[in-house]
Amino acid sequence: AMRTPAAMIVGLVLCPCGMLLTLTGTLAPAWRQVSSIPDQPSDLVQEQGIWETCSERQSSHERSCGQPDELGYFQQAPVRVARGMMPAALALALLALVAAALGVRCWRREPRRTLAGAAGLALLLAGLLSLAPTAWYTHELWALPAPQGSALAASYSLVLSYLGSCLQILGGLALALSLPRCC
Repeated sequence: AMRTPAAMIVGLVLCPCGMLLTLTGTLAPAWRQVSSIPDQPSDLVQEQGIWETCSERQSSHERSCGQPDELGYFQQAPVRVARGMMPAALALALLALVAAALGVRCWRREPRRTLAGAAGLALLLAGLLSLAPTAWYTHELWALPAPQGSALAASYSLVLSYLGSCLQILGGLALALSLPRCC
């Protein structure tokens, strides 16, 4: 039987990993960290995501989510765009991954290179679709509304979204390498 090309294996390993990181980044409320908030306990840290805001006391680890959005953070364009594009990217990635798996599967003598390659291009696009709002949010991170005088920093969901997007792009490229050989 034919062996599965290495590029296809790389693509099928990187893409689900990338998807998992992007999913975690999308769901976890930690795109931005707000600390040193005036008139609040000094150990209070707010984690803002694209769906909700959580507050945590660092000393007691008391955590409460669903904080009211008094400053209109969720109305901001980078947040609203991320709310649309991140789930869209994940849906596209999931469909493309199914197609990639069908294209690469080894129960046939030959992988279906055209299907695997096309799925790779779709996964590449999905990675770009999640990278765009992540990059825009990062660019606007310090401009998004926050209490006057508080300290702002990127948080782990943003990092995971970047990593996930990049892994999907690389995995998609690896799968797309299947295309030239089919012609």
